[in-house]
Amino acid sequence: MNIEQWDEHKLITSAMSDMIADMDNSSQMKKMVTHVCNSGGKKIRPIILMLSSEICGGDSKKSVDAALAIELIHSASLIHDDLLDGGVIRRGLPSAHEKFGHAAAMLCGDFLISKSIELISPFGTNAVRDFGRAGMYMAEGETIDVKSVTGTFEESNYYECIRKKTASLFAASASIGAYIGGADDEVANKCRLYGEHVGTAYQIVDDLLEYLNAQDDKKSTHESVTLPQIYLKQMSHEDAVNKSIKEVKKQVMYASDILRTFDACDATGKLSQITNHITTDMLP
Repeated sequence: MNIEQWDEHKLITSAMSDMIADMDNSSQMKKMVTHVCNSGGKKIRPIILMLSSEICGGDSKKSVDAALAIELIHSASLIHDDLLDGGVIRRGLPSAHEKFGHAAAMLCGDFLISKSIELISPFGTNAVRDFGRAGMYMAEGETIDVKSVTGTFEESNYYECIRKKTASLFAASASIGAYIGGADDEVANKCRLYGEHVGTAYQIVDDLLEYLNAQDDKKSTHESVTLPQIYLKQMSHEDAVNKSIKEVKKQVMYASDILRTFDACDATGKLSQITNHITTDMLP
């Protein structure tokens, strides 16, 4: 899947480049934002927002600023995640705090969040509400993650953690796109649930690959308790891996079932491709 050739990817990449170009050239912040925003990433969340807008009758060009807001708050969360986890490598490059120092990285994250609020603010109450809630859920999820190694951490705790830490932004991306496309609450909630299932599956895959030492573009000093580790307490390594894979496929099935309730079009086809690309296609 060559997502870089999609119109939605080109739109969000162009919008990000324009934002950076408009920053003060003498600013240290511009250097940090450039490093963070140009360090790769598939821009899946903003693309989900634009495609969700399309399946609800909207024009992706009119949702670009909202999509950029999603990408910026996601980038900020990665900076803060690396600060919390002692992350030294992110997407194959030095993390922001490794390159610029802890204080500067924290301020860069604050800048990106503030810019994302500015960008999302014209899109109406529903979009702004879902955006704000996602930011709060992400922070709550991180607090659960940080404490995962200090006490009892069961399967229910894990799912609460990843629903808030990761799936909440996927869910908000889909629901915000739906609202921008003109959807009512019922349809937006359906899109939100789609995003939650995709984000949940994505995080389980990410944790599984880390458990199997199959990632070489990310490195941190903090370890979280993940689903295969929880299963390992009750079963063999092989069974823990297989059960984790089964959970991924279940979440993907739920997401795919929701997509099939929408009329088939180019946007639903792309969402289906994305769903598989970041989940089942990455499984060992």
